Amino acid sequence: MAGPVHRGSNEREGGENFMKKIRIAVLASGRGTNLQAILDGCREGEIPGDVAVVISDKEQAFALERARKAGVEALYINPKGFSSREEFDMHVADEIEKRKIDLICLAGYMRILSAAFVQRFPLKIMNIHPALLPSFPGLHGQRQAVDYGVRFSGCTVHFVDEGVDTGPVIIQAAVPVFPDDSEETLAQRILKYEHVIYRKAVKFFAEGRIKVEGRKVYIEGVQWLKESEALVNPA
Repeated sequence: MAGPVHRGSNEREGGENFMKKIRIAVLASGRGTNLQAILDGCREGEIPGDVAVVISDKEQAFALERARKAGVEALYINPKGFSSREEFDMHVADEIEKRKIDLICLAGYMRILSAAFVQRFPLKIMNIHPALLPSFPGLHGQRQAVDYGVRFSGCTVHFVDEGVDTGPVIIQAAVPVFPDDSEETLAQRILKYEHVIYRKAVKFFAEGRIKVEGRKVYIEGVQWLKESEALVNPA
C-alpha cells in the first residue's frame, strides 16, 4: 500500500497555483468537540476544506447542533431502522458517496465500523483516540492509562482499518500522567491536544502531504522532534 492517500493537491489553473478544497464528512455520536475543532480549522483557513455533512446515529447528539450553527448539513440516521450493522453502515456509506466526500472523520462516533464500510473508503477514514496507540485501544483509554500507572499518555490520529484502533498512525501528542490523576482529569488534559492534532492531520491530508507505505505514514514538509527534545516524567 503506497502512494498519495487522497486526491486533494496543489493544482494549476491559468498559470497559478491554488489549493483544491476537500469535502469532509464527520461521523459523531456525542458533544462533537473534535468536530468543532475541524469546523474552526476550515473556517479559519488552516484546513483547505469544508465540512459538507455531519452524520450521527444519535438524534440528540450536540454534534448535530454544532453542524446546524455552522450552516452544515446535519443528518440523523436511526440504526434501529436497519436489520444489521452492515446494512446501517452501507446506508451511511451511500449517503457519504452521494455528497462526493474526500475524507471521513470520526469524532466521538460510538460505533465500530464494519469491514464493508472501511473497504469502501480505504485510507480515507480518520479517527482520534485518547491514548498513545498501540497502548490502550478500545474504550476508556484514559482510565486504562491511569490504572496502569504510565507516566505519559496522550492522543493519536490514525487511519481506520478493519481492526479496532489498529490503523496506521498519522500524528500523536503526549501529555504527562500524574500520580493523583483521575480518568476525568487526564481526559481533560488530553482533549486539549486532540483538538490541536486532529486539525493538523486533516490539514496534512487536504494539502496532499500524506502517503502510506505498509504501516508507516510519511508526511512531507513537517518538522520532527529532535532527540534532545525527549520528555521525561518525573522530570
